Amino acid sequence: MELMYENILIYYFSGTGNAKHVAQWFAKVATGVGVRATLVNIDRLGKIELPELSGKTLIGFCAPTHGFNLPPIMLKFIFRFPKRKDTDVFIINTRAGMKLSKLFVPGLSGIAQLLPALVFWLKGYRIRGMQPMDLPSNWISLHPGLRQKVVDSIFERCERITKNFAERILTGGSKYKALLSLPFDLAVAPIAFGYYIIGRFAIAKTFVATNACNQCGLCVKQCPVNAIKMIRNRPYWTFKCESCMRCMNNCPERAIETAQSYTIVMWYLIVSLLFPWILKKFYSISFIHINSDSRMANTLEEIASWGIGLVIIWLGYELIHRLMRLRIFNNLVAYTSFTKYRFWRRYKAPRKQ
Repeated sequence: MELMYENILIYYFSGTGNAKHVAQWFAKVATGVGVRATLVNIDRLGKIELPELSGKTLIGFCAPTHGFNLPPIMLKFIFRFPKRKDTDVFIINTRAGMKLSKLFVPGLSGIAQLLPALVFWLKGYRIRGMQPMDLPSNWISLHPGLRQKVVDSIFERCERITKNFAERILTGGSKYKALLSLPFDLAVAPIAFGYYIIGRFAIAKTFVATNACNQCGLCVKQCPVNAIKMIRNRPYWTFKCESCMRCMNNCPERAIETAQSYTIVMWYLIVSLLFPWILKKFYSISFIHINSDSRMANTLEEIASWGIGLVIIWLGYELIHRLMRLRIFNNLVAYTSFTKYRFWRRYKAPRKQ
């Protein structure tokens, strides 16, 4: 094997371990052929300082897919990453893989590959690889964690794919597997922008701690973006939450739930009752003379709707956080949340790979 690089530097972010495993698999292949590999977890990483490395260096970025985009923590890191011409990079995004019988079902990347690739190209980097990795979905707010047998089989498959990808890149080749799903990814791109602007903030306000919480503080300590605070002896999720699912999947007491019942009621009130009433009041103000069917009116409605929606979501979450101290209300929220029940499995990445 004729190698093109002497060093490889991989920056990764991982909520429950999927992206971390991919970074480790790539590094394992590199060290196995004599390439010096350095892994850097960007959790709470401050100033970005590229180490002084002798010889040609390959830089990789590995992160999960959130809302058909890279998580904000990785996007901010990439935007802050220093310009460096004539340097090769590769991008790997883990996305919601599933399995139906013996059929492996891929997830969608959206702009999780396209946006970083554009940023790196503008910064002067050469993009050698764009590889999506269909590791198991950990989004247990929407579905139960996959059975361990299924998780293990998906991991075995993805480890082989990572090995082949690594060998190809390390020997000077290139691979752009991410571009094969380009039509589908472009189709869901608007959802990615919507998620980044509003969706991630709304989802951040769906997590609650039930009476099973023993105030151990593990979720606060492990949160990669310092989004969880202890308020009134109960975890409180701020708008900084990126829904990486680390807290819910790692809680030793299974005390963290997604309050589906609260979320449904809140959105019903916002969309069906509050928005129509607020817009009616808006157009009834005497000094506002805008045709309600005009493009300007539609734009103002959208801006007002999202802004008001966020305020209402925040106020509603403040209320539910206070009410969770009442046992009867706490039990009501818990027992009307699917995540409360044992059949709604938590997601655990395999420990040994």
